[in-house]
Amino acid sequence: MRLRLLILIGLFVGIVGILFFTVYRLKWSSKEQEQFLLTYAMKLSSSAFLHNTEIPSQYTCDGRDVNPPLTIEGVPADAQSLVLIVDDPDAPRGDWVHWLVWNINPSTSRIEEDSVPAGAAEGTTDFGRTGWGGPCPPSGVHRYQFKLYALDTTLSLVPSAKKRDVERAMEGHVLVQATLVGLYARK
Repeated sequence: MRLRLLILIGLFVGIVGILFFTVYRLKWSSKEQEQFLLTYAMKLSSSAFLHNTEIPSQYTCDGRDVNPPLTIEGVPADAQSLVLIVDDPDAPRGDWVHWLVWNINPSTSRIEEDSVPAGAAEGTTDFGRTGWGGPCPPSGVHRYQFKLYALDTTLSLVPSAKKRDVERAMEGHVLVQATLVGLYARK
């Protein structure tokens, strides 16, 4: 009897919580609702690996060291450009930038293997040069974050721009973000 009462109280509290959350969501402005929906609409994926799985060695320092193919879906209609930042948050010195690309045309649906989208600009990575620098962790498994941002503007940056310059220029202009994470450990 006591267990049934506790279960009923738990169900009641759960239902009240769901109703409260639903009513609270209805109080969001239409812009907030749109942002919430767009956050889950834009997607970045790769035919070479799935989210949170191993990046094939051909895209690393142990292989051809070329960028993997990427597929972009659900870019907001009002986006003026896309930015792609690939970094390794597990690097010994902290966040290590492997690729930095901005002013990608928002109609771009695919970035081919070993290519840069037409008209896009590449910045300086932590390898000290522009272009893709593949995963090459000194030890253990590292995460490689492919972060795609849809912006309401294009960026005016010099080719030697670094991640901090791009992030500063993006402030206040990000419409939505999508992330793909790949893993790699040297054999």
